Amino acid sequence: MLYKFKIINYKMKKVLITGANKSIGFEAAKQLLKKGFYVYLGSRSLENGKESVQQLKSAGFSNVEAIEIDVTNDESVKAARTEIGKKSNVLDVLINNAGISGGQPQQALNATPEQFKKAFDTNVIGVARVTQAFIDLIKKSSEPRVVNVSSSQGSLTLANDQSNPYYNFKGAVYQPSKAALNMYSIALAYELRDTAVKVNMVDPGFTKTDFNNHRGTGSVEEAAARIVKYALIDNDGPSGKFFSEEFYPEGVECPW
Repeated sequence: MLYKFKIINYKMKKVLITGANKSIGFEAAKQLLKKGFYVYLGSRSLENGKESVQQLKSAGFSNVEAIEIDVTNDESVKAARTEIGKKSNVLDVLINNAGISGGQPQQALNATPEQFKKAFDTNVIGVARVTQAFIDLIKKSSEPRVVNVSSSQGSLTLANDQSNPYYNFKGAVYQPSKAALNMYSIALAYELRDTAVKVNMVDPGFTKTDFNNHRGTGSVEEAAARIVKYALIDNDGPSGKFFSEEFYPEGVECPW
C-alpha cells in the first residue's frame, strides 16, 4: 500500500531522541532543530551529550539540551523521565534511535548468549522501557509520534530473498533483535489505535557510520531525513507500519 501524508505544523514541538550524541541520531537532532523543534538530546554519557549539544550551539542552535539516558538501565530511564517532566508536561515526539549491532562474529552457531542478551536489551527491551516511561507525556501532545528506528535487516521476507543485495549477510543476533522490535512496534501501535499516537518503524538504510565501521553507502543526512519524515506526519498518516526507502519508494511499506 502507498501512504501519502501531509506534514504537521511542528514549530516548538518537543522531541526526545535516544542515542543522539553522534551519527544518525545527532543529524536527526540537527534537522529537527532546523524545523523549530526543542530537542532533548539523549545520550548514555552525559559528558558526550553535552559535547554534542555544544557543537549544535556553536552552529547557532539554542533549543537543545543533553539528557542522560541509558536505555538498558531502569533507573537511568526513570531519571530521564523525571528530568524532562520538570521542564515540560508534554513530549510530542519520541525517536527510539539507540541501538547496537551485537558485535562479531554472530553466526547462528557461535554467537554467545551474552551477545543476544545485550542486543535485545538495547534494541528491543530498551525501546519498550523508554516508551513506557514517557507515554504519559506523549499522550498529552495534540500530534504525538513515536518513531522506532528499525532496519531492513529485520525483514524476514528480505532476509530470505536471494535477490536482496544483503542476502549473504546473516546477522544471527542483530537481525532477530530488529525483527522483534518490529513486532513490539506493531503491538504498541495496536494498543494506541484509539489515541492520536502514531507509531512507525523506519529503516534509515545502510548508512556510513561507526556502527558498521563506516562500510555503509548512504549518508547520515539522508538517513536522518527518513526518520524525521515520520516524526512529522499529520493525523491522517500511517501507524504500525514499516518503511525502508532504501528498498521501496517513499510511502510504500516494507514487507515483514
